[in-house]
Amino acid sequence: MLPINSLKLGAFLGLAAFAPAVDASGSDCRCFPGDQCWPSLSTWDAFNQSVNGRLVATVPLATPCHTPNYNSEKCEVLKDGWLLPEEHYKSSSSFMAPFFTNGTCDPYHPVSKPCTLGNFVRYAVNVSESSHVAKTLQFATEHNIRFIIRNTGHDYNGKSTGAGALSVWTHHLKGLEFKDWKDKYYTGKALKMGAGIQGIEAYEAAQAQGLRIVSGECPTVGIAGGYSQGGGHSALSSRYGLGADQVLEWEVIDGNGRFLVANRQQNTDLFWALCGGGGGTYGVVWSMTSKAHADGQVSGLNLTFTTSGISDDTFFEAVEFYNTRLPSIVDEGVMSLNFLTNTSFSISPMTGPDVPLKKLKSLIEPVLNELKRLGITYTYQAEEFGSYLEQFNAQVPLVEVGVAQYGSWLLPRSIVTNLSTNRELTQSIRTVLGQHATFTTVAINVAKNVTGDVYNAVNPAWRTAIAHVLMSTPWEFNEPEQMAENRKLMTDLLVPSISKLAPESGAYLNECDFDQPNWKKAFYGKNYNDLLAIKSKYDPHSLFYGLTAVGSDEWTVSNSGRMCRVATASGEN
Repeated sequence: MLPINSLKLGAFLGLAAFAPAVDASGSDCRCFPGDQCWPSLSTWDAFNQSVNGRLVATVPLATPCHTPNYNSEKCEVLKDGWLLPEEHYKSSSSFMAPFFTNGTCDPYHPVSKPCTLGNFVRYAVNVSESSHVAKTLQFATEHNIRFIIRNTGHDYNGKSTGAGALSVWTHHLKGLEFKDWKDKYYTGKALKMGAGIQGIEAYEAAQAQGLRIVSGECPTVGIAGGYSQGGGHSALSSRYGLGADQVLEWEVIDGNGRFLVANRQQNTDLFWALCGGGGGTYGVVWSMTSKAHADGQVSGLNLTFTTSGISDDTFFEAVEFYNTRLPSIVDEGVMSLNFLTNTSFSISPMTGPDVPLKKLKSLIEPVLNELKRLGITYTYQAEEFGSYLEQFNAQVPLVEVGVAQYGSWLLPRSIVTNLSTNRELTQSIRTVLGQHATFTTVAINVAKNVTGDVYNAVNPAWRTAIAHVLMSTPWEFNEPEQMAENRKLMTDLLVPSISKLAPESGAYLNECDFDQPNWKKAFYGKNYNDLLAIKSKYDPHSLFYGLTAVGSDEWTVSNSGRMCRVATASGEN
């Protein structure tokens, strides 16, 4: 694994004094391929040499599925793996949210349809030294080029791509170092991770040390990327808090090219913003140091039943009862992941770190008794494991990508503890499922009495939530009109069906509807204005942009992919 380059605090790498962005195109738009301002090949070549030959020109991953480069054997391999994360994160440009490809290049389109760059980045720098990041930032600033931060491509909202953009690719920053951490806020084990470390890599390294790390249910998500920077829920969250609550320190290159250390003693405003204020917004994260917790027994269970042989009313009576039990479950340090369609209910899984199996069974027993009373047949399996990774590998379901469009809301605890509002929730769920959507409940407790002494920009709505509820509609390739309708359905009906129950709550910005009205309040709550001021401080040239990220409303992106400041946007199609 590559070691983490620990430069001295505030090292400027000789590149801190960037000039303001040059408007070579005569407008406040980013320079776009084909413009006179676009760098020549010789200029790109010189830049490539400056970053040790690590510049990668984008060739879309699905190119072998289209003429004139069609290769049937390679294309079939791509089709077989296209819905799995592994197919994409090994690429410098591919990403996992099909809406944002604009139908440009995937294995399912007709062979005769040209494979163009479309919304893919134009170039990526496969960074291995922090100076590579600083030089890329400098080049993007000097030539007024759109800039993107890319790690694995795990992003529902298309933040890891952009037409005509230059990106830094942090996927291969795989440094790992366990530490003994001690300050007035936390004393214990910690893990310093390069920005490219993925969940499963951290899980395996931690288990070997008798430890466990907070990360997501998808094993290939980059922990230090949008996951922790956006908050990050986990099967361990009811025990330890969100991903952002674990962070002790960041190493980050800011928009001026400075290599900074941010923690609760120095650059504290940047530390606060990076912990929950959104990924790709304040700087390029080089490493993250997070709490590592003692491992031990973990109990887990799965429960499934369907509408077979029962009425819809009976089915939803059982769902409603389950929701009333959520506080008693999550308050014991348990996370319950529930998938619901209009014909099936499944808990897959319920995870109890340091919870004895007998205790976990007692928490679900009232639900089982209710199912028996209602005459519902169910399947049920509960087991105890020696470590978190063992339980994770045995019970967490496979996560596919490119299969859905999403919207979400954070459900306050008060909704399920009140008989009247819980019944309203059931009716809202029935509305969502009546549109053939899937309703996922990530039930956790991340109130401040769980997380301990933390200082971060996590959406305050998390602290009173009983669950993050995620609504999804299936994605169909080659059906653009239907997908546009589904997108509108999510914004106009599905999310409002739930958000109307708690309009003052909010949504999880990493798993949300990117057309969410009033997104600043929904995703960031009262923190938005403070986050915007911090972004302006550390990103004075507005290099860091992502859809619905802090400050993103200062820009507009046309259908062609051209990015312009809102005040001067030309309205180009």
